[in-house]
Amino acid sequence: MGYGVKLLVWGDYACFSRPEMKVERVSYEALTSSAARGILSALHWKPAIEWHIDRIHVLNKIKFAGIRRNEVEGKISIASAVSAAKGKEVDLHQYAASERQQRATLMLRDVAYVIEAHFVMTGKAGKDDTPEKHYNIFLRRARSGGCFHTPCLGLRELPAKFRLLDEDEYFPNSHYHDVDEVDLGYMLHSIDFENDMQPRFFRAIMKNGIIDVPEVTAL
Repeated sequence: MGYGVKLLVWGDYACFSRPEMKVERVSYEALTSSAARGILSALHWKPAIEWHIDRIHVLNKIKFAGIRRNEVEGKISIASAVSAAKGKEVDLHQYAASERQQRATLMLRDVAYVIEAHFVMTGKAGKDDTPEKHYNIFLRRARSGGCFHTPCLGLRELPAKFRLLDEDEYFPNSHYHDVDEVDLGYMLHSIDFENDMQPRFFRAIMKNGIIDVPEVTAL
């Protein structure tokens, strides 16, 4: 196991979309390991390191809120953008009035989590890449509020607030600290980009408000 970190994240709303829902967005009951990895990578990521999520603490009571949003149906294609960059006359506009559609979203509200994770060095590490170097970069960024891009709670429009927790720092008990076990069903673990983007799932069991995340498992 590599260098471990603990990060407190929270926000007004979150949506960790279930992949089995095709059109309408429905959130998982808690932060997924995939989303947690995305939050850590927003603070610090290089090809030399790989984040692994150890456990997720669900601090607040799980509460849902349903909303409807206006969205556009499609997006400008990469091919059109490349053609425009080469000087060709291409229409890069999107006409919201004609492409607008409403989608329902069942999201979480008033969320707070503690992410426990560690990173390991990959085969892409160079001679100047050391665990100490990347660990200190992450600590410096997390303590100062720095990041490569704003971490989000599932959707880009749902930013995550974050604060680094010291190794022995106290944080509030989970709302579920006295609940022995809650079966949250199968949850997205990660996407295997090296094998045709195959999704990996694991059975998420929350014990006393804590979800232990296995290293790698598949459905």
